[in-house]
Amino acid sequence: MTAAPTADAATTDAATAPATTGAATTDATPATAPATTGAGTTDAATSAITAATTTAAPSAPAPPPAKESPADPGSTAGLVTPRPHLRRSRSRTYSLTVRALGPVALLALWWTSSATGVLTPDVLASPAQVVDAVGELWGNGQLPDALATSLTRSGIGLVIGLAAGLALGITTGFTRLGDELLDSSLQTLRTIPFLSLVPLFMVWFGINETAKILLIAVATTFPMYVSTSGGVRNTDRKLVEAMRSFGLGRLAIVRQVVLPGALPSLLAGLRLSMTLSVIALIAAEEINATEGIGYLMSQAQSYARTDILAVCILVYGLLGLTADVLVRGLERVLMPWRTAGPGGGTR
Repeated sequence: MTAAPTADAATTDAATAPATTGAATTDATPATAPATTGAGTTDAATSAITAATTTAAPSAPAPPPAKESPADPGSTAGLVTPRPHLRRSRSRTYSLTVRALGPVALLALWWTSSATGVLTPDVLASPAQVVDAVGELWGNGQLPDALATSLTRSGIGLVIGLAAGLALGITTGFTRLGDELLDSSLQTLRTIPFLSLVPLFMVWFGINETAKILLIAVATTFPMYVSTSGGVRNTDRKLVEAMRSFGLGRLAIVRQVVLPGALPSLLAGLRLSMTLSVIALIAAEEINATEGIGYLMSQAQSYARTDILAVCILVYGLLGLTADVLVRGLERVLMPWRTAGPGGGTR
């Protein structure tokens, strides 16, 4: 008899508790069903309240999906996948054949012009006449003697010029005092054509071999000086300072750091000087020479021998080509990494 009021109170609380929200009141209405016992009625009412509260609580809205910016259709228009250009390696025979096409074409043009009468013997001898002249001069010993004399003059003058240019270039490029004292004077002398020194050298040294050799030396000094000075100035100063911090002296730094770093410039100066030595040789042998290629030319001019003149001109040209080939071979030995072009192929 005492449990009845408890059940009625629980039923009343369960019916009135969900009335806090409109949606929850509708869901909690079934909780007003008559309860069987007091304890069971209390548990059922509590479960109904919990379910109604969970159902009535609004869930947090999901964030909207991020909008992706549309790709610009014109940003990649016209772009292609990069393809590096690789140079194909060429055989030595193919390279020599291509190099020989120019001289062979000139020889064929010369031969054709002489055969058709466009070039007469009094203007320029034919290739066959030049070959006969070579045999004549070689047979009587004039050509070997003249060639040996000219090579000796050119070689001695070239060695003197290279040594002077190298020493002056290192001095002005490596030391500030040398640059301030010597560079302006050497640049002034460099602008003077060496051919204008021929009369002055004849007055100073006469018409002997000294004047000829010194003229070649002066002509070959300045190309080597300019190349050496520029190469020494471009040496990495940080590397020089590092070597100084390790205790190396000036001469050791020049020998072990400066000269190897300036090697490309040195070889470029060597090429220019060797080519210019042949040009200076032609001018030097005009100073009342009694032997040498220049002497053969002056004799051939006196007798209007265009075949011998052509032989002498060809000899001078072959000397210049030989000098260039020697420097290229020296580059391959001293700087083998420069024999390959930018694409990896052989030059």
